[in-house]
Amino acid sequence: MKFIDETTIEVHAGKGGDGSASFRREKFVPRGGPDGGDGGRGGSIYAIADRNINTLVDYRFQRIHRAQAGEPGRGADCNGRGGTDIVLRMPVGTVVSDAESAEIIADLAAHDQRAIIAKGGDGGRGNLNFKSSTNRAPRQFTRGTPGESRKLKLELKVLADVGLLGMPNAGKSTFIRSVSAARPKVADYPFTTLHPNLGVVRVDHNRSFVIADIPGLIEGAAEGAGLGHQFLRHLARTRLLLHIVDIAPFDDAVDPLHEAHAIVHELEKYDPSLAEKPRWLVLNKVDLLPPDERSEHVQRFVAEFDPQQKSFIISALTGEGCKELTYAIMEHLEKNRAASTADDS
Repeated sequence: MKFIDETTIEVHAGKGGDGSASFRREKFVPRGGPDGGDGGRGGSIYAIADRNINTLVDYRFQRIHRAQAGEPGRGADCNGRGGTDIVLRMPVGTVVSDAESAEIIADLAAHDQRAIIAKGGDGGRGNLNFKSSTNRAPRQFTRGTPGESRKLKLELKVLADVGLLGMPNAGKSTFIRSVSAARPKVADYPFTTLHPNLGVVRVDHNRSFVIADIPGLIEGAAEGAGLGHQFLRHLARTRLLLHIVDIAPFDDAVDPLHEAHAIVHELEKYDPSLAEKPRWLVLNKVDLLPPDERSEHVQRFVAEFDPQQKSFIISALTGEGCKELTYAIMEHLEKNRAASTADDS
């Protein structure tokens, strides 16, 4: 299934049915009086989060959604039938916003969360509603109101506790394969990851977190280089970022320090608030460094990049340092969750 994380659709709620101007006409019932019923309401359109869906591909091909109009009122005090509502099922994490004003209409962050995205029109009132002691034969009625029509932007932001950042071939996919059951594609050429991958990391029996791997960034991604930086939206909900750096590139012309700074700059260009999230430096592929030079090489890199930033050294291929990193992540998330609970109370 093709992964689609952004699209636009049109929604048109149903029009309300018109009220009826009718009078009772029966044998032996002279001057029966008004008996016009009300029109039915128009159908509304709802969005509901479904954890069994992981892409917006259905809405890439079916862009227009129309709800049923309400039926008009009838004589004999019969109200019109309401229009049938439409329910659009979307992946958990979908943000629905107005395509013109950019106003957020719904943020579907939990399974079964439901939101109305286009309200159906109200039904008109029949002439029976206008009957009074001074107006015994009213002929006035009201028409139904039109339903809402909108052009909406759907944007999927995956739900994960931890997000992975890094250049292509930095080892992000290998790391997520090492610590979880996720099996993203791994190869010796750049941009093997073309869409986000999620993995559940189980530290203990009842302790786990979700980690998200996104396609690699390169310098100039904000200007469209590589795959661009649109996949950074999937890190918006994370509570911790892991900046993975290839500390021992095969190409001597590649400068890991320059690439690490380039990732930070691309993050700041995309969203300054995302750049302010807690971010740890993870130096990968240390198994390729000579054992007697490893400590000095790592210390020099950290000192030149940012000595204040929390850092770890791992080898995603051999698993060295990965277990210690996952336990540190779990402790950080638990402390963060406890602090958030204390603030809410």
